[in-house]
Amino acid sequence: MGKNEAAGNYDPAVELAKGADLTAGSYDKTQKISVSAGKVTVGGKPGIAEIYGIAAGKQGAGIDGTINMWLSIFRYMRPDGTTDHVAGWNIPLVLKPGQTPLETAKAFAAYINAGTRPYKAKAAGDRTKAAVTVVFTGS
Repeated sequence: MGKNEAAGNYDPAVELAKGADLTAGSYDKTQKISVSAGKVTVGGKPGIAEIYGIAAGKQGAGIDGTINMWLSIFRYMRPDGTTDHVAGWNIPLVLKPGQTPLETAKAFAAYINAGTRPYKAKAAGDRTKAAVTVVFTGS
């Protein structure tokens, strides 16, 4: 963190709207993921990824049978004029054959919640469709 000489230029509406871009991708034949809310903001707006289908799962070497979420790097200014730099995060999961969307969502949430990054996640859904909600908790 560094001191910003423009501390008087702090605009809460601008700074609270900053955050990580949430993207996702599936390398599984039958389980897919899409992002329905792609910005996890400092002000508390969550990112949401939705998961569909039963997983074919990991069959061999490589990325086939995996599913991934990414949170981009970003910066924001605090009210005291300091700037926080938040690192990006690649979150890969290896899928098991027959894994449901809810099981995948719970695995993403558990991984995020166990990490040291400034994010928390919740999983919700059922055997056919589930969602992972990611929020920024501060650094």
